[in-house]
Amino acid sequence: MIDEENQQYHDPNSSAEVPEAAEAVAETQPPVGNINEPLDWEMQIAQAYQSAEASQSAENAQTVPKSGNFADPGLSEALEFLKEELANATKENESLKALLQANNATVEDLKSQNLRLAADFENFRRRTAKEKEDLDLQVKCATIMELLPVIDNFERARSHIKPQNDGEMGIHKSYQSVYKQMVDCLKRVGVSPMRPEGEPFDPNLHEAVMREATHEYEEGTVVEQLVRGYTLGDRILRHAMVKVAAAPEPIESEESNSESN
Repeated sequence: MIDEENQQYHDPNSSAEVPEAAEAVAETQPPVGNINEPLDWEMQIAQAYQSAEASQSAENAQTVPKSGNFADPGLSEALEFLKEELANATKENESLKALLQANNATVEDLKSQNLRLAADFENFRRRTAKEKEDLDLQVKCATIMELLPVIDNFERARSHIKPQNDGEMGIHKSYQSVYKQMVDCLKRVGVSPMRPEGEPFDPNLHEAVMREATHEYEEGTVVEQLVRGYTLGDRILRHAMVKVAAAPEPIESEESNSESN
């Protein structure tokens, strides 16, 4: 009977308390041969075992954290550290986003500046090329204008000097060949002589130095070119000095003259 009760109250997980219960039983166990009070002895064993269980429960309760926090203190510190790291990473991310936006704005500004610089450079290149062309044309015009009087003298000599013999004819042909070379050079650089005879007078091209009444041409028609004009492309190098036809004066009849007398 006693062995069965001992097996019933023995717990495998409370091996540390069994000796204490055994000692309590040994102290309260009656002498051998005294079997008059068996119930009291069994009750004492049960009370000792319950006391051991209560002591073990109190020790376990001391290890449980308060307020229902069953987490390990090391784990709590790790969680706090991770929270701080997450907050720092979030702040750094926001800072990087702001920096990226600022850099994007700077890039767009630099792109706009680059486009403006490219447009300004293209305008500068075109303007410089146009100025260079104008300067080249001015230099060319100035050089040709210095040669035109020489051409005029050759033309005057050809129209006024009439060779009378073979010697004079040889001289005439020699300077006329020089004149022809100069005219060919002017043609190669784009110079063209004007030929306004028979055309209407144009103040943009011609300069009227004489007027002549005539029935052969209509009024305002160029009769003769006195000094040849020249053009260089669309540019007027020198206006042609011309004689312009004027309307003839009316002739009064003899009868009107006699009546007036």
